[in-house]
Amino acid sequence: MVKIQDIELGEFPLLLAPMEDVSDPPFRALCKEQGCDVMYTEFISVEGLIRDADKSVQKLDIYDYERPIGIQIFGAEIDSMRRAAEIVEEAQPEILDINYGCPVKKVTCKMAGAGILQDIDRMVKLTDEIVKATNLPVTVKTRLGWDDNTKFIEEVAERLQDVGIKALSIHGRTRKQMYKGEADWTLIGKIKENPRVHIPIFGNGDIDSPQKAELYKNRYGVDGIMIGRASIGNPWIFREIKHYFETGEILDPPTVAERVAAAKQHLKHSIEWKGLKLGVLEMRRHYTNYFRGFPHIKPYRSKLVTTFDPADLNAIMDEIEEVYGNAFVA
Repeated sequence: MVKIQDIELGEFPLLLAPMEDVSDPPFRALCKEQGCDVMYTEFISVEGLIRDADKSVQKLDIYDYERPIGIQIFGAEIDSMRRAAEIVEEAQPEILDINYGCPVKKVTCKMAGAGILQDIDRMVKLTDEIVKATNLPVTVKTRLGWDDNTKFIEEVAERLQDVGIKALSIHGRTRKQMYKGEADWTLIGKIKENPRVHIPIFGNGDIDSPQKAELYKNRYGVDGIMIGRASIGNPWIFREIKHYFETGEILDPPTVAERVAAAKQHLKHSIEWKGLKLGVLEMRRHYTNYFRGFPHIKPYRSKLVTTFDPADLNAIMDEIEEVYGNAFVA
């Protein structure tokens, strides 16, 4: 049984990676229904939290059906991080996660996210202060290093464990790589082989099929797998991986009806959570993913991203279901 402190996650948990503008409550609900074991919020700016910015505070919203869930924060200043940790604790998640992996320039230029990989001593000190500031178990998500010359993740794993983190998720790329090239899990495997490391180690990067999940599980010995981009428009990946682990069988892909139902549910919850205008507008980025691979889908997609009325949007999706029938779409 894998545990983060005393939180039981199952024998081999599947985790939803925190993704800005993706892993919000409407999307998390779909992933949970499909078997995701642990989810994280979108990353939250600590400066936004301590200034009570609406967008940051709204990201603290969590629901009982999502548990266990982690709230992820990012920042660079010790005082701000400490105060934000106290605010997060009031929201009562199971886990507080620190983002040391975001590669976006506007984050890293402030020495936040993956930017802190340029100063490991500061990373360790910051983590130590956050662990001391909260009663929640603290976990970290990070990358192999800043670039190919600074892959210090083996040292980082030991030192962060020593200051009290309860689990570590590692994306198998450097910050310089962003999301390009192939994720390298070799160092993740070496950390699992290190007898000094006893906290759960979760691997992240490029897991986009049940077969690859099983291969990396066996090859690198990780305690669980975190899935990010492969889940966008495809929350079914969690059930597909679990089914494959249990039976060795590949599930049929979701039907057109399942895809339409998921997109409709996503839209409904998006409007409920964000309000009509923002809920409709921010849903537009997801339609391409839900209906990816559908032949000649462009006219329908164009309607979905230009229509505003929810009833009309649902009618367009009903038409997609009627036209494409119950076919399986890869």
